Amino acid sequence: QLQLVESGGGLVQPGGSLRLSCAASGFTLDYYAIGWFRQAPGKEREGVSCISSSDGSTYYADSVKGRFTISRDNAKNTVYLQMNSLKPEDTAVYYCAADPIATLCKSSGYDYWGQGTQVTVSS
Repeated sequence: QLQLVESGGGLVQPGGSLRLSCAASGFTLDYYAIGWFRQAPGKEREGVSCISSSDGSTYYADSVKGRFTISRDNAKNTVYLQMNSLKPEDTAVYYCAADPIATLCKSSGYDYWGQGTQVTVSS
């Protein structure tokens, strides 16, 4: 059974850092495009960062460029999202998602989802 489990969320002060993890079971992550998405209350789910399965190319939303970094550890079958210089507007539930053929960082293109982890940036 294909499963994604996120961890690493929490409460952090503005300017702080968190590293989210997305651990996969039941499939091999390096054959899938992986995306991190977030959804704040009253807002649509948005693509934060995605990494392709073919060449490892990455995408970042303009709002997180220079602050967030996506990476994958194939040996651990895990994808990470390092988040630095966090801002209150980064507060949201963060989801990781996987898909064997997704090419764009849009939630509609991803079939497999984790349960989400809450990130709250507040002083």
